[in-house]
Amino acid sequence: MNHNLTVIVVAGDGDSYGEGLNHFISACRTNHDITYLVHDNRTYSLTTGQTSPTSDPGYVTKSTPAGNTDQPLNPLSLALSAGASFVSQGFSGEPRHLIDLIKTAIQHRGFSLVNVFQPCVTFNKVNTFKWFSERVYKLEAPQSINQAWVTSRLTDKLPIGVLYQETRPAYHDQLEVLKNGPLAEQPVASRDITDLLAKFR
Repeated sequence: MNHNLTVIVVAGDGDSYGEGLNHFISACRTNHDITYLVHDNRTYSLTTGQTSPTSDPGYVTKSTPAGNTDQPLNPLSLALSAGASFVSQGFSGEPRHLIDLIKTAIQHRGFSLVNVFQPCVTFNKVNTFKWFSERVYKLEAPQSINQAWVTSRLTDKLPIGVLYQETRPAYHDQLEVLKNGPLAEQPVASRDITDLLAKFR
């Protein structure tokens, strides 16, 4: 519990939107002051190319040889519906734009998502650099929640930039115990716990 730290989480689409999905939703809802960078290549690349939660229908992998039958999870729509205060998307093919986007996300007070399109050149031969380059377009400014929802559902075009941003208290701003600063910097009261320890012997 040290909210004076700048916390940046780096993960992939598999662990963010698959195994860690409940943690992702919780972080959106509670507005913890962290920046979450998700490398979304639409496949489980570290485990040699299985279908991930963001893979498109029909996508053929070693885990779906007949083609993926699932609908892809939409990170932007999910973050918006879960109450994230900063929702954005970038593309590794636009490095300067992505750098500025990450800086803006870090400066945001509260939970900030940066979903990054990052093509896997080894296992994903469908969602390639060229494929993303032909579909991404830059947002001019953050949108209202209603417009952001519509934009997040686009399938023929892929927005990059800050989709939505709102100002509201971060998680640590709402805790009385942290009014005097981070727990890591608060004094620890001395106490005799001999009797307590005796109960566990």
